[in-house]
Amino acid sequence: MSVLYDLPGPRGRRRNLIIGILASAAIAGLLVWVVYRFNATGQFELRRWEQFKFKAVQMEIVHGLLATLKAAGLASVLALLFGAIFAAGRLSDHRILRAPATAVVELFRAIPLLILIFFGYYVPLQYGWSISNLWALVVGLTLYNGSVLAEIFRAGVNAVPRGQAEAAYAIGMRKNQVLRLILLPQAVRSMLPAIVSQLVVLLKDTALGFIITYPELLTVGKTIGGRLTFGFPYVPAYLVIAAIYIGICGLLSFLAWWLQRRLTRVRTTAAAPLPLNDVSQEV
Repeated sequence: MSVLYDLPGPRGRRRNLIIGILASAAIAGLLVWVVYRFNATGQFELRRWEQFKFKAVQMEIVHGLLATLKAAGLASVLALLFGAIFAAGRLSDHRILRAPATAVVELFRAIPLLILIFFGYYVPLQYGWSISNLWALVVGLTLYNGSVLAEIFRAGVNAVPRGQAEAAYAIGMRKNQVLRLILLPQAVRSMLPAIVSQLVVLLKDTALGFIITYPELLTVGKTIGGRLTFGFPYVPAYLVIAAIYIGICGLLSFLAWWLQRRLTRVRTTAAAPLPLNDVSQEV
């Protein structure tokens, strides 16, 4: 096993412990100060939180959540498909496929997501084409995140030891068989955390939909926070929206952890040696 760094000695462990304690104390102090300032400015007054008990406001949040999940779901499926296609193009042995795929991936990775969303919404309007703000948001999310996923897929496949592919070629497999049957199953296990992390980023990026008036969670929070009757409760509204985002991202992270453990368990079971009595029976 290769070691990336030397294990710390007693003095190093003591220093790391002190740094950890100081950092934790600083973070706790910052949180206490933020809560104190919220309380001092009246953000915890009952008036500012009262509207959340009304069913109409609760349904607003539910509709915003559904709109966010709808955009994120469509964009996730399309981005994964986009990434798989262009990763295959970048891994191709044919320059006529590899060069355009590389150009497309590098282009959309370099353009800020907000500009892609603007282009997806306003450019069709310049030519008289009608496009919903949902699909303008989905197009922008797909192009940007799909390009990032294409690089994740390519790097994951290239990270598989070269001997795996060479052994497959030696027994007469074609390139698509090697990629589909040998490389991808091994690469998925290493790519899974990065893929889920990018999908979490995609989910949070749906909040940029408020720029084109897509009714996602942030837009709903802005509407709820702008009501004079309840004292412009922007901070309470954004705290609720943030808690929803944290919950969804936490569930996605747990799903990734569960899938990775399951894949690791399947791999370990498949690689486990046969007991001696089973081997003797087979012989």
